[in-house]
Amino acid sequence: MSGTVLEMHADTLAMTVGDASVQIAYLRRAGPLAPLVCLHGFGSTKEDYADLALHPAFDGRDLVMLDAPGFGESTINDPDALSIPLLVDAAVAACDALGLTRFHLSGHSMGGLTALILAHTHSDRVLSFIDIEGNLAPEDCFLSRQIVEHPADGAEAFLDAFIQRVSQRDEYASRLYAITLSMKVRPASVRPIFNSMVDLSDNTSLMDIMAGLRLPRVFIHGEQNRHLSYLEDLPGIGVEVAEIPFAGHFPMYSNPLALWSAMADFISRSEAKQ
Repeated sequence: MSGTVLEMHADTLAMTVGDASVQIAYLRRAGPLAPLVCLHGFGSTKEDYADLALHPAFDGRDLVMLDAPGFGESTINDPDALSIPLLVDAAVAACDALGLTRFHLSGHSMGGLTALILAHTHSDRVLSFIDIEGNLAPEDCFLSRQIVEHPADGAEAFLDAFIQRVSQRDEYASRLYAITLSMKVRPASVRPIFNSMVDLSDNTSLMDIMAGLRLPRVFIHGEQNRHLSYLEDLPGIGVEVAEIPFAGHFPMYSNPLALWSAMADFISRSEAKQ
């Protein structure tokens, strides 16, 4: 492995989503197997998933990782337009531009909520859905609800205080996540996307949407979140549940090998049934 070069293509797509102009940065490692599209969480980036390309279980898999508008290397000319529906439309537009008609779909946290709505509105395109700690109930807004619970004087002041609060959480990888937040999310992106996440979680039956999907689904959570109230209900609506040991809300930081293995196993079993 030493001295080799990872064959992953990095580029940007310019497009209009709704009334907003966006630049969507992406990574792609092409392959003959059905694509896996990966959506990151709030304050994270496409690079969260980059090591999938190094895992032997994903050899030959077409891997596509997207930065959401306003995060990482992606941009949006009007941050106030940000919402989960806009992120859905941006992801679909990026898939169209990349020629992806059908694909496995993975999303973490904010990306899990985005992926859930995408799978609901474009179910004919999604082969399977891997939900990593994505919002399914109001209790999942432990980060996003801070926009209401901790008002601040301006976007930068809120983000600075948010970083401090997150860094002090007694949860795996919280400090690792917090230390990079200012480099991965633009302050103006925070309020609109947090408001949208809280609104959807509080006022939409996300569990009903998950139950209505007619495709293979798995909900992956860190062991520190085994208290989530809906976990015991998921098998009853046909959703597998997988727990990642030594992990909390950010299993790709705390225990990536276990997460990648769980994802690969699920996709393999899903394809065997199709």
